Amino acid sequence: MSILVSPEEVSSILRKQLSGFEAESDIYDVGTVLEVGDGVARVYGLSKVMANELVEFPNNVFGMAMNLEEDNVGCILFGDDRLIKEGDTVKRTGRVTSMPVGEAMLGRVINPLGQPIDGRGPIETTKFLPVERKALGVIQRQPVKQPLQTGLKAVDGMIPIGRGQRELIIGDRQTGKTAVAVDAIINQRTTHSETAKQAGNKPVYCIYVAIGQKGSTVAQVAAKLEEAGAMAYTTVIAANASDPAPLQFLAPYSGATLGEYFRDSGRDALVVYDDLSKQAVAYRQVSLLLRRPPGREAYPGDVFYLHSRLLERSSKLSDDEGGGSLTALPIIETQANDVSAYIPTNVISITDGQIYLEPSLFNAGIRPAINVGISVSRVGGNAQTKAMKKVAGRLRLDLAQYRALEAFARFGSDLDKATQTQLTRGQRLVELLKQGQYEPMPLEQQVVSLFAGTNGYLDEIPHTDVGRYERELHELMHRKYADIFQTIAQTKDLSDDVQTKLHALLKEFGRSFKASAQK
Repeated sequence: MSILVSPEEVSSILRKQLSGFEAESDIYDVGTVLEVGDGVARVYGLSKVMANELVEFPNNVFGMAMNLEEDNVGCILFGDDRLIKEGDTVKRTGRVTSMPVGEAMLGRVINPLGQPIDGRGPIETTKFLPVERKALGVIQRQPVKQPLQTGLKAVDGMIPIGRGQRELIIGDRQTGKTAVAVDAIINQRTTHSETAKQAGNKPVYCIYVAIGQKGSTVAQVAAKLEEAGAMAYTTVIAANASDPAPLQFLAPYSGATLGEYFRDSGRDALVVYDDLSKQAVAYRQVSLLLRRPPGREAYPGDVFYLHSRLLERSSKLSDDEGGGSLTALPIIETQANDVSAYIPTNVISITDGQIYLEPSLFNAGIRPAINVGISVSRVGGNAQTKAMKKVAGRLRLDLAQYRALEAFARFGSDLDKATQTQLTRGQRLVELLKQGQYEPMPLEQQVVSLFAGTNGYLDEIPHTDVGRYERELHELMHRKYADIFQTIAQTKDLSDDVQTKLHALLKEFGRSFKASAQK
């Protein structure tokens, strides 16, 4: 038997339901935890949540909405998942995951959410920026042409880095990758000196992002930066090995956000990601727990996009945009020298060159253990001063010839004079490029050292004495010929007059050095 309902009755029923629906409209802003564990929570509700929105769980634990599915939302947790249980209420915050930025961050150790973890009290800052941000387009950029001095002769001479560049540091574990990056940070103290400011050089602000490392290792790096006076212009962002995988995944983006704050205000910044291999592993863990489809080596399909959207945020802005820059030094750890593995090749293809560190060179005492054959800078001489271009032009060629001849020289003793000369020169240059850890060298000292090496003034010095020769030469010049150093530092060039003075000085110094060595 069918019941006839008039249209008026249907309208009144719908009206009643809609009026009740309006009263319960806040149901869209809260949700319920369905399951939780391993740094991931599935939430029912939150129908209006945005992608990458920050959501609040009980016990002051925050998370980020990543998987927006039909019947639930997959969230990653930035805190202890043991504080959350099934049935807990989750609230929207209405804002995309962001972090505080500002000058107050300098000199501090923080977590990827911008909260201090150095025990030195809260950070007073009012400005927030989103952690994920689309990279600026090509119109807002300009070519990379201003050098970023690392203080390492091998890097500044042969693999120059420019402000706004992305230069990968790659190698096996324990080959000195972090040391190269930390030296680059320490060397930026020269840009904060009064003389640099008077010369019109912009200071470089640094961010060191530690991903998946031991807390003790991060503490050592922070202590070394403090000891070198570098923490005054540096922020350390730490997502330690003991922290949840979501924090390790987020850390590099937080570093890029803080770097963009300086860049967008017309300043120069340097960010070190140490290291992105561990971030990829953390992202793989999070993705598998969120039930995203696995691809090659169980990494999700967008693992390339993970790093490309991060590194593309580094750039040199056009003068219309303020002319600031953000330079990136990502670090990748290889397994058994395999640079053709999945993650290394991904990041090599994104970056503007790589500094390859080799275990065999490291174990042979050549430090920094840079393999000049594989290492390259795709910006090249554009990011070098005129003085460095003049002295380092022959350096890479001399070293490449030495490496090729060295292999043959082991098999035969009858070598012609030209071959012996090349071997002698190469051996001295290898010794000259050795440098102690945390001892970055100013540009003018590098130029004088390389000038002596490439012009053959070291050829008659025993290779074991090259380090002492360099030290004593610098001491002499600081005492008696400081004007040459000053001229090179100010003009960034090597004029004919300065070259004439250097030739005369090096001839005289070479004679006295050999005489003292014979005594």
